[in-house]
Parts: sequence; C-alpha cells; structure tokens
Amino acid sequence: MQRNKLRPPAVPLIVNDPYLSIWSMADTLTDQPTKHWTGKVQALSGLIAIDGQAYRFMGSKPNHFELNVPNMEQIDLQVLPTRTIYTFEAAGVRLELTFLTPLLPHNLELMSRPVSYLDFSLSSTDQQSHKVQLYLDISPALCVDHPMQEVVWGRHRIAGQEVLWMGSKDQAMLKRSGDDLRIEWGYLYATPLETAGTSSVFASSLAAQTHFAKTGDLLDQDDTDMPKQPGNRPGAPVAAWLIEVGNVSETPQAKAFLLAYDDYYSIEYFQRKLKPYWRKDGANAASLIRLAINDYKDIKETCEAYDEELTQDLKTAGGNVYVSLGSLAFRQCIAAHKLVVDGDGEALFFSKENYSNGCMGTVDITYPSSPFFLLFNPDLLKAQVTPILDYVRSGRWPFPFAPHDIGRYPIANGQFYGGGENSEIDQMPVEECGNMLILVAALYKAKSDQSFLERYWQILSNWADYLLAKGLDPENQLCTDDFAGHMAHNVNLSLKALLGIAAYAQLCDAIGETQKAQEIRAQVQHMTKQ
Repeated sequence: MQRNKLRPPAVPLIVNDPYLSIWSMADTLTDQPTKHWTGKVQALSGLIAIDGQAYRFMGSKPNHFELNVPNMEQIDLQVLPTRTIYTFEAAGVRLELTFLTPLLPHNLELMSRPVSYLDFSLSSTDQQSHKVQLYLDISPALCVDHPMQEVVWGRHRIAGQEVLWMGSKDQAMLKRSGDDLRIEWGYLYATPLETAGTSSVFASSLAAQTHFAKTGDLLDQDDTDMPKQPGNRPGAPVAAWLIEVGNVSETPQAKAFLLAYDDYYSIEYFQRKLKPYWRKDGANAASLIRLAINDYKDIKETCEAYDEELTQDLKTAGGNVYVSLGSLAFRQCIAAHKLVVDGDGEALFFSKENYSNGCMGTVDITYPSSPFFLLFNPDLLKAQVTPILDYVRSGRWPFPFAPHDIGRYPIANGQFYGGGENSEIDQMPVEECGNMLILVAALYKAKSDQSFLERYWQILSNWADYLLAKGLDPENQLCTDDFAGHMAHNVNLSLKALLGIAAYAQLCDAIGETQKAQEIRAQVQHMTKQ
C-alpha cells in the first residue's frame, strides 16, 4: 500500500458526522490540541511512559504544565479511506497509532454507528525490552457547543466492563440550528476494549498528566464536583485511562480503545425528531458499545481490506497523488452527512454546508457529490433526494421550481436559504430543477426503481416544464456560484437546463412514455440550436 506523503490541511482522526468530527490541524499530532472541524478545541491527549520516562504522542501540553515531557518523534503518517495511521519513535520504542472509523458506505448500519477506534501497536526498535505504559485522556468539550456550558460525568457497567461517560448538563437536544455549532446533547462513551491492566479516573488534565508523568500511574480519586464548565480553570475533568502494556519487545503488542457518541435523536424533520440509523431496530448506547467491542476484530480486518482495494483502484486511476487526495475526500464526503431513519424505516441522508451557512440537504451540494454515492452506494443518493421530493409532495413548497435545501442543520423544517418558502427572491430555480432531474435520472440508471419515479412523477414533470419555459435564457437569478451574485442570461444555467430536460426525456422512456420522450428530445435539440 502506497504511503501517503501529502501534508493534509487537516488530518482526520475521529470523523463520523458534522458533530462528531475531530481533526489534527498541524504538522504533527503534538503541535496543537485536536480540534473540531470548526477549529474549536476538542482535546484528545496521549502520553507514553518508556522505562519510567514520559513522552507525549498526542495533543499539546496543558496550560501551566511545568514538567519536561518531550514529544515522541513522528516519523510517518498515512491517511487511508477508513484509517489514519501515525508512527512515532522514542527511547527504543515504536508506537503505531491508528484511528479507525468504519465509514463503509455499502453497510449502512455499520457506517452509521457513531464509533471510532484507537489502535495502539508497540514494538522495540533496539532489540531491548522496555517497560511501557500508555495514558489517554478525553476532554468533555466534545459534548458541548462552547466551553462555558456545564458538563456531567460518570461510569456505567456495559458488556462486563466499566465504561466512562460525559455529557452536557442541560441536554439541549435539537434546540438550535446553525453553521459554526457543535453538539450540546447526548453522551460520549469511551473504554479500552480489554480492561485487564487498565484503570481510569476523572481529574483535571493538568493534574492527571502531571501525576502520570511523575509516577507512571493515575490519581486515585475521581473528581465528583459537578457540574463544571470545561473552559473554567481548573475546568471540568477529563476522562483519563492508564493502559499497562508491560514489557515490549520486537514482537508488536496491540491495545485498542473505543470512543462512541450517542445523540439519541439526530435531526428534526418537519417537527419530528429522527433517530440515527443505527438505532432503527431498538438499539441503544449499551447495545452499541457491546457490538462495537465484539465486532472489533472483524471490523478492523474488513477496513484493512477495504482500504487496500480502494487505494489500489485510486492508484490505477490516477497515481499516488490521487490515492492521497481520494483517501482524504472519502471521509470528508461521508462525514459531512448524517444518516437517520424515518418513522417508516426509510433511510434519510442529510448533508450539511460547512462554513457556508449551515443549510442541510442542499441540492447543489448533493449534485456535485453524487458520483461518489452512485459509485459506492446509490441508496445513499436516494436517501438524499427523497427529503427534497417529499418536501415538495407535501404541498408546503409553494413554487413551481425545486427547493434549494430543506433547512438549517440539524433542523429540517423547510428551506432556510434565500427567500425560503416566502419569496422568490434569492432562489436558484433553474439550477435546482436541472440538478434534481439529472440526479433522479442518474439514480434510476443505477437502481432501475420505477416505483420511485411513479411516486414523484408529477413533481418531476412540473420541473421539466419549468425548464422548458425558463431554462433557455434564464432570468436574473442565482446559481450554485452564488458568491458571483445574480446573473441573467447565464450560459451555464442554460446548459444545466438542457441537461435537466434531456434527463427527463430518459425518465419518460423509463416510465413507458416513449412518445413524450421523443417530443422532449426534439425540444432539447431545438433549444440547443438556439
């Protein structure tokens, strides 16, 4: 497998969906604290003791940390479709740290699990045996939008082992929508996969890391003074673990750890709260964690094989640079969405515009990302266009053209962009009609689902009629390049309209309206000549 020499602007660590999304935005994993994609600190920290000497391998040191704890040397980084692999060395020990998130688009239940794994592989590089201990801590900032919100914490017994949890005190579930926001409800869970030789504590990051660096051990008492704010000094405690690795030789020793986040309900969809897809058959946090522990070996092997096959395909298509870019894009593309289940068991897949305005289900975002989902699983494209079509079919959408979006993440109660449902000002009529017709035609080619076409046929026909009337010489309006402002006579929109109408002709053939298909094609040819 080709090793990735690209320096990513941000390295994916725990990247599942728009809220559970932790990255390293630095040259090495120890240069800065880990962060949410918005740039807000959501700290994961890691230390290692080698023969009694502490080193840092993840995160930057806490404020007022006075001990001299050197960083391990980061000697390699690989970013693969489902895994990010760091390699460090210090004092005769090599540490290979793998962040694994099984975003496998062909397996919706597994892809939707809000679970990531940290896999530690340790070996000696100098033919000597070394005593090794690992320290890991997680900040409760992962559970709140901003560090002045109060958090609580505790322990559960799940799958025969102790699992630490943290969450916001107020649990403001689906109370706000926006762009530069982080989750403020639900609970984070974390545990080593094997608890033998492990211990845990809730304590301030400064105190816990200082004690480990001095003694190779954890503090012996939890902080029980809650709630607290992560941003206040000394702040809310981190959840910290000690993993006794023991004597490390040339034969690698492996340890694994999981982090999960249960948000209970993920999306509000026309005043109904929708569960994440993994909860569709009655699963809960305890069953999720039990599955994540029991399935780890199979998941790891599956992801390794998947990465091998996909990176080879990428290399064949475009060489090593394409491997690097494609591997980065793979997780970015999937994790900019949230997979939920509707009341009838149907999967719905909502995108989020990140650092644009937070719109969700945006049609001119679905359009350029559609080749990814058509290749890896067309059902995920169906799960993106269905909410838009159902929105129009409900009668709420008052205009003859397609909507731009279905809300502002995570609240999908109707279009947010431009004039919303109230005005034609700042809409994208030709853009979105063309996009939707092309998307549905591509989806039909992939799945041949005639019942899907029949369900929405009148809507699709209305959009085709709109393009026939308005698409040849578009009026003054926005297109997907809305940063350019309103434009009349936009030739790009004219082309989009022609392609949309031609796609509709294909759909007419698919539904058995061959005469209409011929007539539509003749109109497209006439319009093209103009």
